[in-house]
Amino acid sequence: MGLPSKHLYEFGPFVLDADERVLLREGQPVSLAPKAFDTLLALIEKSGRLVGKDELLTRVWPDSFVEEGNLAFNISVLRKALAGGADDVQFIETVPKRGYRFVTPVRRINHAVSDVLFESKSISRVVIEEQREDIEQKQIAAPKDLADRRTQTSFPPRAISIRNVLIGCLVVLGIVAVIAYLRVSSPTSPRTLAVLPFKPLAANSSDEYLELGMADALITRLSNLKEIVVRPTSSVLKYVTAGQDPIAAGRELAVDAVLDGSVQRSGDMIRVTVRLVRVGDGVPLWADKFDENFTNIFSVQDSISERMARALTLNLSGDEKNKITKRYTDDVEAYQLYLKGRYYWNKRTEGGYQKAVDYFQQAINKDSSYALAYSGLADSYSFLSSQGIQSPRDVFPLAEAAARKAIELDDSLAEAHTSLAYVRLYYDWDWAGAEREYTKAIKLNPNYATPHHGYAYYLISTGRTDEAISEIKRAEELDPLSLIINTDHAEFYYFARRPEQAIEQLQKAIDLDPSFVRAHFLLGRAFAQKGSCQQAIAEFQKARGLEENGVEMLGALAQGYASCGNETEARKVLNELLAIDRSKEHYVSPHWIAATYSALGDTNEGFAWLDKAFERRFGPLIYLKVNPIWDGLRSDPRFAERLKLVGLN
Repeated sequence: MGLPSKHLYEFGPFVLDADERVLLREGQPVSLAPKAFDTLLALIEKSGRLVGKDELLTRVWPDSFVEEGNLAFNISVLRKALAGGADDVQFIETVPKRGYRFVTPVRRINHAVSDVLFESKSISRVVIEEQREDIEQKQIAAPKDLADRRTQTSFPPRAISIRNVLIGCLVVLGIVAVIAYLRVSSPTSPRTLAVLPFKPLAANSSDEYLELGMADALITRLSNLKEIVVRPTSSVLKYVTAGQDPIAAGRELAVDAVLDGSVQRSGDMIRVTVRLVRVGDGVPLWADKFDENFTNIFSVQDSISERMARALTLNLSGDEKNKITKRYTDDVEAYQLYLKGRYYWNKRTEGGYQKAVDYFQQAINKDSSYALAYSGLADSYSFLSSQGIQSPRDVFPLAEAAARKAIELDDSLAEAHTSLAYVRLYYDWDWAGAEREYTKAIKLNPNYATPHHGYAYYLISTGRTDEAISEIKRAEELDPLSLIINTDHAEFYYFARRPEQAIEQLQKAIDLDPSFVRAHFLLGRAFAQKGSCQQAIAEFQKARGLEENGVEMLGALAQGYASCGNETEARKVLNELLAIDRSKEHYVSPHWIAATYSALGDTNEGFAWLDKAFERRFGPLIYLKVNPIWDGLRSDPRFAERLKLVGLN
């Protein structure tokens, strides 16, 4: 009877063993979650052909209904794992709205399980026959068929000697690879964690503020621990819907463990149940139940944080022990108002920011020493300006006052220093002050993605491109499902005049959420920079369609038409912007009008409107040195003077 056949797929530096479910890069194991491996195998089996999204979803999740976002995340994980940090390597091609195609040539190899494949630079392929060990006689006996094969091949003595040395090396390398694989796939203790939004114990007793708020509070506490990376609230928002599988969520979030919990409030009483589960094998690491008076909600959070740390076998310093049980307020009403503020702030909409301001202010009125509430208030005011909703001069001074108060109350709060850094950079144009606050925030909490994100923009604005890209990649590692971080990563390539890389990165963001406006807006810019104007205008129009009432995307469309040489359409949209600006119905950032005139070749009007942007302290003028939209003005001597105004040379 013949030996069973193994199925190996060889592509680039990789070998995929379908039977053992192992992916090797040059003999070293590559760690992949089970569903990511299934996705890769499905694509490789149809290498070079389009595999539809529905087909992949059915193949990878045969017994459950999941959203396309799960598939998009797997593709993103695979691209990172296969590229190994190289930005110019593409294994998987996205076919918009249809599916994916594995584009790297694949060689399928079938061979007996006793055979071991080996490649080197000096010998193209050696097939090593398995040898049997006679334990009793402690001698190696060559099977007859092996002896016959050696006779047939007639290797010269020196070749046999070299071959035996190679066999010995392979055995050692194989053992090392197995040990490395076991260490990678079976860590002694989780080092990445996601706290999912809590669920109601009863379907008719949902309290979204409390459910998301409990998760947010625990994330804030646990993020202070240096031994473990905790995914931020923005990454877990999509799991707020009841019925989500925590293990599937953990795999999407690329974490070692998830905390899954339920909460129910009845009058003055609250019941909380929690379960810490290892993602790799679904093994529960810890579970508990708490029944308390609602006024003891902080004690419940203390207990959960402490017991989780013990379950994760973390070695906490005295300072870390204090931080995970630190209470930012003892006022239950102020805490509830703060939860509502964070709930609406996380919606990232105009109405959401305005409601967040109201709730954070109410929380401060209840407890004037609530540092986190001041930080939340500062962020809400800052984003009202950065999203083009209100004038910078109207809201940034309020943001600064709130951030400074938060630091005055608690200088160890990374969130507060991040809030102040944003004001220093985007409003004060205080470069030294911004760098000081960002670096302090990172030092206080190295695993907090937001200061890495902000500091990356500081670096790119000053022309430190390589450092900036490294910093935004670090933010993406800490918060891999963040749409804004994935999207902004691409803007750095745009600023660096690398449109191909920007387009590839933006496609990943759009895979995560096809309706994300900023991704389409930046994709339009990248296509325009590349000279693909038809595609550029299509993306600008798509962004405008996704945000019909937003003036920002109207400005982007005007500048897009102008940069692509369509003067008629550019002036038509420009007139709309000018009419809105005159009517005062909505705040219009003058930089869009300036950039449109610049692209149309009207230098004087471009500088006139650019100066208005300076008068209003428009934050993104910090990109003046690197942003391609100002290339039409860059050769004019007046441009160097404007660079000095923003603090750049």
